[in-house]
Amino acid sequence: MSGPHKDEITGTDTTGHEWDGIRELDNPLPRWWLWVFYACILFSIGYWVVMPAWPGLAGHTRGLLGQSDRAEVAKALKDLERQRGKGAAVLRGASLQQIEADPQLQAYALQVGQSVFGDNCATCHGAGGAGARGYPNLRDDVWLWGGSLEDIHHTLTVGVRSGHADTRVSQMPAFGRDGMLDQAKIADLTEYVVAISGGKADRAAAARAAPLFAEQCASCHGATGQGDVKQGAPDLTDGEWLYGSDHAAISGQIHAGRGGVMPAWGQRFSPETLKALAVYIHANAGGQDK
Repeated sequence: MSGPHKDEITGTDTTGHEWDGIRELDNPLPRWWLWVFYACILFSIGYWVVMPAWPGLAGHTRGLLGQSDRAEVAKALKDLERQRGKGAAVLRGASLQQIEADPQLQAYALQVGQSVFGDNCATCHGAGGAGARGYPNLRDDVWLWGGSLEDIHHTLTVGVRSGHADTRVSQMPAFGRDGMLDQAKIADLTEYVVAISGGKADRAAAARAAPLFAEQCASCHGATGQGDVKQGAPDLTDGEWLYGSDHAAISGQIHAGRGGVMPAWGQRFSPETLKALAVYIHANAGGQDK
């Protein structure tokens, strides 16, 4: 660092700072920049006066305007609750069929149902309801417990294996894990299931497993494997699979007998919310008429 002096080329004083022979000129700041800086200072002082700003031991300064974001949010929530309350009252007093028959009421139910689905159901079933391995697809019109409006509403209310007193319950036996069938029979039964679903299978093995299927599986899935919605037994002939359609996945299901759990939303949602959710699923995700 050297002392300040006047630069010979520009005639401007230097600050006295020097690096590798390069001296720093003592140029004044741009006037526009100074005015912006001063304006910011004045604005901040004004903000401190009119808006809540300074913390204290028992709270904070309220400001001349008395602005409160918390109060604004609370007011907005009350307004929203008041608006929804009118629609909720109508939903509460209408039947599921009346909701679907009234275009305006159905439109309101769809809005509510979409919001509730996104917050509570999409985690498992996906944002569009297309499902994933172990989580049913709600868009393909294939339903374990029935896809009518009433069936969907009831399933939402009581859940599946949820612990609710009236929950939907079905249990696929773990034929391999519990020692009911040996691996050879499970392999043959896998070929039989693949065959009736239209897949490429070992015909000889499938033929050997036909009596075994009639003995062990037909009581739930039916003699032809087309399932039973009253028992929540899936149709094995439609090519739609909850845990996978390849030989390994089907064999694993016969061996272990997996079964998922769906919450009983009737214990969490109001009656009108359940109706809106049922209408949304039925209307937008493959609901059946009956």
